[in-house]
Amino acid sequence: MLLSIEHQTRYVYSEPVNYTIQQLRLTPQNGFGQHVKRWEIKVNGELHPSADAYGNSIHTLVVDVSHEEIVVVASGEIETGLEVISQHQALPLPIYLRDTALTVSDEKIYAFANQFKRPAHLQNQALEEMMHALLEKVSYIKGVTEVTTSAIEAFKLGQGVCQDHAHVFIACCRSIGLPARYVSGYLFTEDGSLMQTHAWGDVFLEAEGWQSFDVSNGCRAGASHVRLATGLDYRTASPVSGMRSGGGLEGMTTSVIVNQSGLPISRQYRIDQTALFKQAESIRQAQQAQQ
Repeated sequence: MLLSIEHQTRYVYSEPVNYTIQQLRLTPQNGFGQHVKRWEIKVNGELHPSADAYGNSIHTLVVDVSHEEIVVVASGEIETGLEVISQHQALPLPIYLRDTALTVSDEKIYAFANQFKRPAHLQNQALEEMMHALLEKVSYIKGVTEVTTSAIEAFKLGQGVCQDHAHVFIACCRSIGLPARYVSGYLFTEDGSLMQTHAWGDVFLEAEGWQSFDVSNGCRAGASHVRLATGLDYRTASPVSGMRSGGGLEGMTTSVIVNQSGLPISRQYRIDQTALFKQAESIRQAQQAQQ
């Protein structure tokens, strides 16, 4: 499958920003059944390419002149569903058994996961069963969690989004001794729904290597998925992270379009410029009210 992708993010500020630095994990790489046909990132600032410890391709964005907005557009074409699945491993596997604040487990998560602990030759199927059981346990509900919500909190709440599902799945795997990692990327759907960044989990099995599970959709990650970055959790694999000096209040709008090349775009989510300017004006008014 050949997928065309456009991911646009725009930040606006109530006051001029003196300095911005961001890390962009917005560049997919070859491997795991995908091949990058073309890809580019356009920004109103300087980009410095490098690689991080997890083997991700990253760009550091630096804007060191006064600015009131930042626009980042990543786009290109990715061929997916290829038979050759790379199992390249940048770090030793024990790293992916390490707990983080977002993926640490507790007694309830361990008890849930331990039901699906099997001998090595049966573990793959057991994890698929765990994926479906987890989706029943933690319903997909938007707006009830944040990027700082931990696996323990989401599991207790019983609600969350793809990021939470990935964190809980990783916590379950690590609690029973299976190396697991967070994956950020995109998902293609024929009806044009879920036009947003996506997340799922990888788990390493001795007999099969890395296996990918998309808990939110109750399926294995495959030809409809495009991988951007991997890490121990959201914080180490998020598409954009950074800091700034100045700027007052911040407004952010994003749009993602994922379409099968050669077919009409079934649904598009583009930035509403009018809504963005209204958002910018509202944060300026809020800033003035605080003064």
